[in-house]
Amino acid sequence: MSSLSITEFQNQLSSLTVASKNAIDAAIRRDAVLTKPAGSLGRLETLASWLSGWQGQHPPTYDHPQVVIFAGNHGICDQGVSAFPPEVTVQMVANFNNGGAAINQLANAFDAAFSVFPLELDNPTADFTKAPAMTETELTDALTVGWNAVDENADILVVGEMGIGNTTVAAALSAALFGGSGADWAGPGTGVTREGIQKKASVIDQGIARHQDSLNDPLHILRCLGGREIAAMAGAILAARQRHIPVLLDGFVVGAAAAVLFRSNPDALSHCIAAHVSAEPGHSRLLQEMGLEPLLSLGMRLGEGSGAALALGLIKGAVATHNGMATFADAGVSEETGD
Repeated sequence: MSSLSITEFQNQLSSLTVASKNAIDAAIRRDAVLTKPAGSLGRLETLASWLSGWQGQHPPTYDHPQVVIFAGNHGICDQGVSAFPPEVTVQMVANFNNGGAAINQLANAFDAAFSVFPLELDNPTADFTKAPAMTETELTDALTVGWNAVDENADILVVGEMGIGNTTVAAALSAALFGGSGADWAGPGTGVTREGIQKKASVIDQGIARHQDSLNDPLHILRCLGGREIAAMAGAILAARQRHIPVLLDGFVVGAAAAVLFRSNPDALSHCIAAHVSAEPGHSRLLQEMGLEPLLSLGMRLGEGSGAALALGLIKGAVATHNGMATFADAGVSEETGD
C-alpha cells in the first residue's frame, strides 16, 4: 500500500484471514502415520500443522524465510532511561547493513532474507511525558512502512527492532494495554542500574498519567506512548496475517507491538508463535497476558529479532521431519509399537 490510514488499519484488524482447516487436517493425518510414536516430536508436530494452516498448503515449506528489522529513536531518552545514547541506534543500523550484528549471523545460518528499515532516526519521537510520541501521520507512516516491508512470497517471517530507549516504551505500552504501574513492567533493558529501573518506572507512570484521557483504544495508546519501529512491527505482523504468512515473535519490544494488535482483536495473533521468552522481566508477563507459550528460554535479551531468528532452526526442523520422514507403510514398519 502507498499509504495506510488508521481507518484502513482498523478495517484490516476487523476482517482477519483465517488458517486453512484443510491444510491443518492434512498435516495431522500425515503426522499420524509417520514412523514415530504419536506425539513423540512434541511441539515440532504442532509447528508443522500450524505452518500448513497459515501457509494455506500442505506440505508446509521453508523456502523463503524473511527477517526484517525496524529501527527508531525515542524522545523519552531525554529523561535518562537508557544506559546508551540514541546515536547507538544509527551505529547499529550501519552494523546491520555491514553484516556485523548477531542477527546477520543468525539470518545467514538459517538461509533467511534480511533487511533493515531505519525510520527517521534523526527525528526522534516526542518525549511522551510531555506530548504524544507520534502524530497520527507519523503513526500511519510507520504502520505503512511495516506493512510494505513484508515479502508476499515469504513462508515464515521474523520481525525485530533496534531503538535505544525502546524497552521503556515497550513497558509503557504494556502497562497502558494491560494495567499495572511502571514498576510492574520496567526492567534493565540495555543494562541500567536498580536506580535506573526506578527512573524508568517513574517516567512510565508520568507518561500514562499525561495521556490518561487518550488511552481508551490500542492504536491511540500506540500513538501516545509508542515508537516508529514498534508501529512498523505492528504493521508488518498484520500484513503477514493478511498474506497468510506465519510469524515468529521475538522479545519484549516485539511483544509490545503484537500486544497492540491483540488488544484490538484477540484473534489477531493466531498466526504468531512466541519464539522465546527474554530475560527482560516484563516479557514473561506480557506473553502470559496474550496466552502465548514460548518455544525457547535461553536468557537472551539482545533484541534485533535474534531470539526469533534462532527459532527458525526449529521451524526448519519441523518442516524437515514432517515432510521427509517415511510413513509406516513406506518403511514397512509395524504401527503396533507396544509400550
